Amino acid sequence: MATETAKQWQLVDLTALPGTECPCGVARRGFAEVGDYPATLHLTEISAEARTHFHRTLTELYYILEAGPDAAMELDGERVPVRPGVAVLIRPGVRHRAVGRMKVLIYVTPKFDISDEVEV
Repeated sequence: MATETAKQWQLVDLTALPGTECPCGVARRGFAEVGDYPATLHLTEISAEARTHFHRTLTELYYILEAGPDAAMELDGERVPVRPGVAVLIRPGVRHRAVGRMKVLIYVTPKFDISDEVEV
């Protein structure tokens, strides 16, 4: 079971959720169905073909779990090297993409909304 629900807590196995294609690669989005929780948590496999995009209102916090030695984030045109253990806060309006294959956790607030995502 991907999600268990109890009175005051929820548990999700992100690896059991279906993957959704996105500009970054494939995202598994947790807690989207929890109506009173204001955020989502994504386990995302970044592909080599990740595309530049931004969000109008969403803030994303990337936490790098796995990355190759040349992994980087492009943030408003600036390439910043990243490695496992690094976190990157991306505010609304920042054009961004991951460079190189990596696996990341992305905390999104407010809750992810596909209509807020704009490809550049």
